[in-house]
Amino acid sequence: MPQQKSNLQAIPITPKPINQLESKDGISVLEHITPLAHHINCLDIDRIAGICTSEIPDFIGVRFASFYVLDDTNNILHLQAHNHPYLINKIVSLNQSHPTPMIMAVQSKEIIQVGDIDSHARPIIKKSQRAFSKNYRTKNCLIAPLNCQDNVVGVLNLADKIDDDVFSRQDIALVELFSQLIGASVGNVKMFEKMQHQATIDGLTGLSNHRRFYEVLEKELWRSRRYGGQISLIMIDIDNLKTINDNYGHRAGDAVIREISRRVKGCIRQIDCAARYGGDEFAVILPNTTLDEAAIVASRMVEEVSKTPVVCNQREIGLSISVGLGRYDANISPEDITSRSDYALYCAKQAGKNTVKIYEPNRGS
Repeated sequence: MPQQKSNLQAIPITPKPINQLESKDGISVLEHITPLAHHINCLDIDRIAGICTSEIPDFIGVRFASFYVLDDTNNILHLQAHNHPYLINKIVSLNQSHPTPMIMAVQSKEIIQVGDIDSHARPIIKKSQRAFSKNYRTKNCLIAPLNCQDNVVGVLNLADKIDDDVFSRQDIALVELFSQLIGASVGNVKMFEKMQHQATIDGLTGLSNHRRFYEVLEKELWRSRRYGGQISLIMIDIDNLKTINDNYGHRAGDAVIREISRRVKGCIRQIDCAARYGGDEFAVILPNTTLDEAAIVASRMVEEVSKTPVVCNQREIGLSISVGLGRYDANISPEDITSRSDYALYCAKQAGKNTVKIYEPNRGS
């Protein structure tokens, strides 16, 4: 028996030269593409999404479009924008045992054309998996992976060809061109966001850096002035780090800093901000936290850090921290906040380390 032929086709495209593509509405295709390419070439993901779901569908002659961006860390496609009149899937996992055409497009890195979604053989998509099929007037679609160099960064789906039941070779060639342009721009956006993120992160600990700490503190003060509330701030200093560096070496000292930062972060909420304030000093911003609650968090940090030593080069190194904290109104300056909690930290050091002290206005400056 002859094998049934699938209607699902991965199409490696060799586009025609631009000057050989047919004209559109009396205007050359090149004249249509040039402004679109100019608008796609940007670092604004919302602008790119708008072009994907409005201008490109009009240009290709389809009713519906959806634009997904790939989270390659978690292997999930996130819906960025669409023009469908009904809801569609907001996330699509690439780790499905029965891959959909969109997942196959990501895996193959090639445009996939579905001629008739009801009859294509591979992969088999049951009607129960097609909750939105009634939204479409036709049974065809193009699924274009958005490639940046050799990596897929997203997917553009085009469905319901308006004037015909099939996509022409010119349509496919144009979608291939747009997918390359969009993929390059999305890749640039991802790289820009990564660089911005790295500029705010301490390289050794992964915590916020000194610059990011003050940005968050200013933001939380603004929020408190607008909506009310106070801010608690914890300042932390590693006890005896110089001695550890002298006795075990600076690589051991770095291991101590990393481990203490990990334990400190494990004691706070997601809304809190932990930062590496200086070489052996950390700061933690606790929004809308009472002084008693902040004291409990600080005591937990001291306990967690000192509970077990860190092992470096098969040698155990005992750990401890000194902690100072205070709670502050929204009308105080960031510099005064840090200096007052830092004074409490100084008192903790003077009291014998491995302890917590709270800023008291009648004693601090």
